[in-house]
Amino acid sequence: MSVGSLLAADLVIAVLAAAGWLGGGAASAARRRPLALGLAAFALLATFARAITIAALARAGWWFAAEKVFIAAPLSLAAVVVAGPRLLRAPGDIRSVAVPLLFAGYAESSALLVTVLHGYPASASAGLLAVAGVLAATAVSWRALGRRPSRTVSRAALAVAVAALVTGTGLAAAPGAAPGVPHHHGYRDARTAGEPTRRFTLTAGTATVGVSGRDVGAWAFNGQVPGPELTATVGDVLEVTLRNRDIAKGVTLHWHGYDVPNSQDGVPGVTQAAVLPGQEFVYRFRADQAGTYWYHTHAVSDVGVRMGLYGVLVVRPAPVTGVDVTVPVHTLAGLPLPAPRAEPVEAGAPVRLRLVNTDSTTHRYALAGTPFRVAAIDGSDLQGPTPLADTAVLIPAGGRYDLVFTAPATPVALFVDGRAVYSTGPVSVATGAWPVLDPLTYGVGSAVPWSRFDREFTLVLDRGLDLHGLLPRYAHTVNGAADPDIPPQLVRLGDIVKFTIMNRSLVVHPWHLHGHHVLVLSRNGAPATGSPLWLDSFDVRPGDVWEVAFRADNPGMWANHCHNLAHADAGMTLHLMYA
Repeated sequence: MSVGSLLAADLVIAVLAAAGWLGGGAASAARRRPLALGLAAFALLATFARAITIAALARAGWWFAAEKVFIAAPLSLAAVVVAGPRLLRAPGDIRSVAVPLLFAGYAESSALLVTVLHGYPASASAGLLAVAGVLAATAVSWRALGRRPSRTVSRAALAVAVAALVTGTGLAAAPGAAPGVPHHHGYRDARTAGEPTRRFTLTAGTATVGVSGRDVGAWAFNGQVPGPELTATVGDVLEVTLRNRDIAKGVTLHWHGYDVPNSQDGVPGVTQAAVLPGQEFVYRFRADQAGTYWYHTHAVSDVGVRMGLYGVLVVRPAPVTGVDVTVPVHTLAGLPLPAPRAEPVEAGAPVRLRLVNTDSTTHRYALAGTPFRVAAIDGSDLQGPTPLADTAVLIPAGGRYDLVFTAPATPVALFVDGRAVYSTGPVSVATGAWPVLDPLTYGVGSAVPWSRFDREFTLVLDRGLDLHGLLPRYAHTVNGAADPDIPPQLVRLGDIVKFTIMNRSLVVHPWHLHGHHVLVLSRNGAPATGSPLWLDSFDVRPGDVWEVAFRADNPGMWANHCHNLAHADAGMTLHLMYA
C-alpha cells in the first residue's frame, strides 16, 4: 500500500473508531445491550487497526506519524484501558458502561481532530487541549447520565482539565518563529539587460470571450484568452509594458519558469506593487533561456489566472524551422481551452508541440498516431530522450513538456484528458489505458553535480487550523504554519541548497519555486536515474517525498509555493530569501 493510501486509510479508520465508541456509548445509555456491545467490539477492532496504520506511517517517515504517535496513540490507549475492562465485566444493566464508552469516543474523536485540525508538527499545546476536551466532554456526559463521581475524582478531573486547557491555550498562543514578511532588497534589476529588441504591450481588462460556442465573462490580456503569445530568440532583450484598464484588485506579470532578475518577477508585495486600474509597469529582461514558458498575473492569482490572465512565452535558440505549435491548456468557466485545432502537416516535416498546463490541476496528455520524444520539460532540454509510442504524460499545474516527432503520412492527434485538441487529420483511438511516462527514469542519466549541501530545508505539506488572523481558517500549511507566518528560507549567494518536500495531506500539491530550477534527486526514496531533470513545477502527491537541489545563483526574495493557486492563497506560500 502506498503512503498516500495509508494516510487515507488511517483517516477512515479513525472516523470509524470514534463513531463506534460514541455509538456504543449512546446505545449503552439507551440500554440497548446487543447494539452497544456490537459497536464497542467494532470500535475496539478499529482502534487496533489504527495502531497498525500509525506504525506503518511511522516506518514510512516520521513526518507522516509524529502527532499520531505522541497524541493520537496515547488517547487511543486511554480509550481501550478505560472502556475495555468495563466491557468485559459489564453487569446486566449495560447503562453502567455508557460513560466509559463515551470517554473512549471522546478520546478517539480528539485523536482524529488533532490529525485533521492540527497535523504536523506534533505539539504539547495540541495534546493538552485534546486532553482538556476529553475530560470536559466526559464530565458533561457523566452529569447528563445522572452519575455522581466522588468529590475526589471530580476535583482531580477538574484540576487536570483546567491545567491542560490553560497550558495548552498558552502554548498555542505563544509566538513562534518570525514570519516571512516581504520587504525590499537592493538586488540587480532590469537595467542590466540592455536596450530592448522585442517590445510588447499587454493591457489587462474585463472582456467577453467565446468558448465552446458560449460567451463567457473573463479577465483578459488584450481582449483575448489566452493572452498574446510572446516570442523571442535567445539574446533578445524583452520589454513588456503592462497596463491595467479595469481589473480592480490589480495585476502583475509573473514569468513562470523564467529565471528573471528578482525585480522583474511580478509578485505583488514582494518585488513590486500591484498595477491598479489606470497604471502601468514596464518589465525588461534578457532572453537567455531557450524553451517553453508562460506568463500570468500574480495579483489575486487564483481568481486572476482562472479568469484568463495568462499567456505563453516561447524563447527559441534560432528562427523557427518546421512546425512549431503551442498548446496552452486551461479551464475557463468550466469549459476547456483551447478549441480543437486541425491542420494538415506535410509528411516528413519536423514537428514540436509545446504543451503548457495553465490550470491548477494535473492534466493527462496522449499523442496518438506517431512515435515521439519528450525533448524538454519546463524549458530544459532532456539528455538522450528515446522514442515513445502509446504512452501518456502527466503535466502538473504550471508545467510544460515539449514533444517532438517527424510527421508521418497518416494523421496524428493530441488528446488532453481524452479530448482531441490538435490533429493533422481524423484520428479515433482510446488512450485511457496507455501507461504514463515516469520522467525520473526517462533519458540518459549523469552524475549529480554536488556531493554536499550548504543548506537543507524540510517542507511538510499539510492542512491545519490557522488561528493567527482575524478569523480562523482551515489553511494549507507548510511545517504547521500558513502564510504569512511561515519563516523564510535563508540562503547565501552560491549556496548549494537541498529541499526535502513531503505531502501529508490527501490532495496533490504542485510545487513551484520562483527564480530557480531545481534538480530532482529522488522521489519516495528512489533516485532519479534518467536525464538530469531540472524542474520549476512538480506534483507532490499524497504520501510523496521529493528531494531536489539547486544552486542559489539568483539573488532576491522569491516566492516558493503550491501552484494550485487556491492552496497558495489559503496559506501554502513561503519565501526563499538571500542574506
